[in-house]
Amino acid sequence: MLITTPVGSREAVTVARWPVPEERRTVTVLFADIVGSTGLVERLDPEDVRALQQAYFGTVAAVLRRWHGVVEKYVGDAVMALFGAHGSDGFDAYRGVRAGLEIQAALDRRLPAGTRLRIRVGVATGEVLVDLAGTRDGGHGAASGAVITTAARLQEYAPPGGVVVCAATRRAVAGLVEQRPLAAMAVAGKAQPLDVWRVTGVARRR
Repeated sequence: MLITTPVGSREAVTVARWPVPEERRTVTVLFADIVGSTGLVERLDPEDVRALQQAYFGTVAAVLRRWHGVVEKYVGDAVMALFGAHGSDGFDAYRGVRAGLEIQAALDRRLPAGTRLRIRVGVATGEVLVDLAGTRDGGHGAASGAVITTAARLQEYAPPGGVVVCAATRRAVAGLVEQRPLAAMAVAGKAQPLDVWRVTGVARRR
């Protein structure tokens, strides 16, 4: 893109940087983690741990991709994903919540008989600074903003097998999924507790 600026009797032509390397965007962040992973790993043989990890990460990543989420990073057994980092059609929060609901069921189908994993999922929506070139699977550090921490805290607050969302996500998916309020969540560094809701399923068609 060329930008022409008159300077006296001459025109100075400047070539703008394109594509833009970073951009502020509203995204939905999903944070998922295994409940009691430390105790589980200690009870299993290393080969069984490896097989379990492969099934877990592969299943979660497949669900996220199906709902157009991008895996931003892995933190131990936790998975963080972004929805709407590339572009938004207004349904990023819905896709993030649907992915969160599907993860547990997908794992129950995939894991070997007798193996039981419970996953906690937190979903938060807010503004971040996005590294556009880094928004791909494994694009560690592709997004920066307080909403990432909020999603991680929500995950800790979720019941085993449950999906918990913030107020912004709740508004974005109102009427599309069934939700019920939980007790407000205290977060270190925030003056006021956060209002949170548990998503219990997809809303029935009206």
